[in-house]
Amino acid sequence: MTRNTGYLTLDELTSHVAAGEIDTVVVAFTDMQGRLVGKRVAARLFLEDVAAHGSECCNYLLAVDVEMNTVDGYAMSSWDRGYGDMVMTPDMATLRLAPWLPGSALVTADLNWLDGTPVVASPRQILQAQVARLAERGLVPFVGTELEFIVFDNTFRDAWNRGYRGLTPSTDYNVDYDLLASTRLEPMLREIRNAMDGAGMYCEGVKGECNLGQQEIAFRYDTAVTTCDNHSIYKSGSKIIAERHDKSLTFMAKFNEREGNSCHIHLSLRSEAGEPVFADKDAEHGMSAMFRHFLAGQIAAMKELSLFFAPNVNSYKRYVDGSFAPTAIAWGIDNRTCALRVVGHGHALRVENRVPGGDVNQYLAVAAMIAAGLHGIDNKLELEEITEGNAYTAEKVRVPTNLRDAAALFSSSTIARDAFGAEVVEHYSNNARIEIAAYDAAVTDWERVRGFERL
Repeated sequence: MTRNTGYLTLDELTSHVAAGEIDTVVVAFTDMQGRLVGKRVAARLFLEDVAAHGSECCNYLLAVDVEMNTVDGYAMSSWDRGYGDMVMTPDMATLRLAPWLPGSALVTADLNWLDGTPVVASPRQILQAQVARLAERGLVPFVGTELEFIVFDNTFRDAWNRGYRGLTPSTDYNVDYDLLASTRLEPMLREIRNAMDGAGMYCEGVKGECNLGQQEIAFRYDTAVTTCDNHSIYKSGSKIIAERHDKSLTFMAKFNEREGNSCHIHLSLRSEAGEPVFADKDAEHGMSAMFRHFLAGQIAAMKELSLFFAPNVNSYKRYVDGSFAPTAIAWGIDNRTCALRVVGHGHALRVENRVPGGDVNQYLAVAAMIAAGLHGIDNKLELEEITEGNAYTAEKVRVPTNLRDAAALFSSSTIARDAFGAEVVEHYSNNARIEIAAYDAAVTDWERVRGFERL
């Protein structure tokens, strides 16, 4: 695919720095929780040293909870190990402008230990390992992520001070595909779209969604790692832009009892020569034998790998019958009631995984889809019959309904251990255990409303 405007070569960065147009380079990676983290480096130092040698950061960044608390149970990082360093090694192919940050460029980093070996529990490296498994078979994955969010007419700091209660949604009713009420958000949405294009992405469009204040901005598909890099940058940049417009937005899977935020992930495979391998015009539904095996793998592995599709306690609140969030592990042709929706034809024939929510770590979710697909291909799994009509009422296996069950399935999964290795499985199982323990210890508003006076 052609290089989009917004990416920078090292020579182009040097010219921008010399002209006084760029003074800062953000060196960043995506942590377990899907957040963009890292440090801002003086552009001169980046050119003189960091571009070639990387920059150190504390290894606890892959061993904390969402509130950045140090927690027990991780083999790679602990008080006993002294919380040492790992190295952020810039992937110079990702160097780009960051239009929402004045005078700044941004580069995505891989994580290595001080001896140069990779940090295998890093989300980006987990995906890269699965992409490499496909490459051994002469296959290249292409991915698109559709990410929804809810916008509020409150700043992030105001929302924090309110305890995230009593916030004002940016629209007052269902604005799915609406071109009227959504227009009041257009100054912010337009800046997000144009800024992301200026950072090397290819924005396809924006549309209103069902929940109050809910929107979706979609970007053109790309190779798997590139799409996932862009996803993290978009999430971070869009929040910064929202704050500039005195608004806030959330990607959490289920903010309230209305429709949740999804992150539908579209995936297709091509040969190294760029030919579609999922399509066979002479076969049933136009699906090749490889695609059928790949899809069968998704179904077989879905429950065991759900931790990578739904990583938080809140993720599972989204799975409600009749809500456009899936509950049945089934596949269908252009059927939005199924967990796996087959769409397109030829090069565009692909599977849409509708299980992930807006809180997903996209590197892990795409890695899980590849691992499941390879499980199906390598074992030549037979694809079950298509589900037609309402999958919510079909007699199908259901997605896990809570993080506790999903974590137990992942921890004991042979598919996960064969694909990712024991170190990765133990690392993310521990992360789930910590999330569950924190939730179990919390006293919620729901409990206070029911119990304060009436019990």
